[in-house]
Amino acid sequence: MVRLRPAHTMRDASSQSWSRYSLKNPKKNYVKSLPHTSLLIFKMGVEKPYDVELRLESQQPIQLRSNALEAARLLVNKQLEAQLPQNYLLRVLVYPHNVIREHKMAQGAGADRISQGMSLSFGKGISVAARVRRNQALFSLRVSSGNRRFATEALKKAALKLSGAYKIRAYDIKNN
Repeated sequence: MVRLRPAHTMRDASSQSWSRYSLKNPKKNYVKSLPHTSLLIFKMGVEKPYDVELRLESQQPIQLRSNALEAARLLVNKQLEAQLPQNYLLRVLVYPHNVIREHKMAQGAGADRISQGMSLSFGKGISVAARVRRNQALFSLRVSSGNRRFATEALKKAALKLSGAYKIRAYDIKNN
């Protein structure tokens, strides 16, 4: 089992993005091995006409790892499936492209000799993350107007799984 560093060590999105990976020409890759993403499902629920769309939007620029997005997605889906079976449409609107690197250092007695090496080296890719801008939506949830309370509660719980500050915005959907 790979132990991940705490999210607060890599949630800042101020550094350069590191995401160049080419399947067609591997020699031109900046990233030699692409870590897998935990987030694999982006659309859940049933496509049918709904009245209200709720969006979970970020209030600050932040970088979110794929495992945090997957935890939030699972929580929302589980809540809604229990309370509103087949009466919602949930979409994940961000994709984790950015590769997070870590320069692993040896620890313990005598490790100072072993871990001497390049200073400021890039390290190996350990995870992938999504870069989120301010006011960018992470999740889109469509429900009927009678189920708005359950949907809002599920998105509030999902925001607790993610680092940073979030707000929930509601939009009325015009049925054609």
